[in-house]
Amino acid sequence: MSEVTRSLLQRWGASLRRGADFDSWGQLVEAIDEYQILARHLQKEAQAQHNNSEFTEEQKKTIGKIATCLELRSAALQSTQSQEEFKLEDLKKLEPILKNILTYNKEFPFDVQPIPLRRILAPGEEENLEFEEDEEGGAGAGPPDSFSARVPGTLLPRLPSEPGMTLLTIRIEKIGLKDAGQCIDPYITVSVKDLNGIDLTPVQDTPVASRKEDTYVHFNVDIELQKHVEKLTKGAAIFFEFKHYKPKKRFTSTKCFAFMEMDEIKPGPIVIELYKKPTDFKRKKLQLLTKKPLYLHLHQTLHKE
Repeated sequence: MSEVTRSLLQRWGASLRRGADFDSWGQLVEAIDEYQILARHLQKEAQAQHNNSEFTEEQKKTIGKIATCLELRSAALQSTQSQEEFKLEDLKKLEPILKNILTYNKEFPFDVQPIPLRRILAPGEEENLEFEEDEEGGAGAGPPDSFSARVPGTLLPRLPSEPGMTLLTIRIEKIGLKDAGQCIDPYITVSVKDLNGIDLTPVQDTPVASRKEDTYVHFNVDIELQKHVEKLTKGAAIFFEFKHYKPKKRFTSTKCFAFMEMDEIKPGPIVIELYKKPTDFKRKKLQLLTKKPLYLHLHQTLHKE
């Protein structure tokens, strides 16, 4: 085994242990980040075409399956109603397999298949790529993806009304950015999180922005909150992550984020401040994106029976 491969396996193992530690301590946001970052590295190695890889095709398949398991655990942590959950004790069975991947020859313990390489980074991944290598080979090979193909977004319809309950529609009008015109295929991911950063509603993506001008990217799109306002837990917040495609790195990245807390839910227009990535769902280490008067412009409508 070469020094490079030994070092790579050690770093993968350390990353898996970190994720499992966060998971067992209940630090779910950190665990999800760690799992998703490691999954992307494993997927990249599993699909690498370069000849200097020390991994056989069978070993690459196993590496891909481990990545799938990390994605499954990550999904289980984000879901409130997963029946077939991939548990932490299942995940811990992966560590010896990953550590001994060059000699592992048993049947993989879980019935999963490798999945395609993720193109969207986990929150803060750009800052935390401790073992990112050049994009040559692997993910960089082949024709560029057509990212405008993802324009439809994943917006959900308004929930049925209930007597005495309030529904919220948020119109995302525009976002102010000094380099607005340079953003490629920009869209916004909207999520509702509790104080621990756990999703309270399904995550929604807007379609790609309708137009860009000067220092604004215009959306003019309605988001229907997927929970009655009265049912949101204390301390919850609505997050808006502005994302755009980076052709040189060939992935979609978060540029900045904004959030709105429960006491800001009131009818009419509102402008909210933009913060530097990585997205801090726990709202503990916030850094303003700019001192310039650039904001996310929203308009709220409350619907009550």
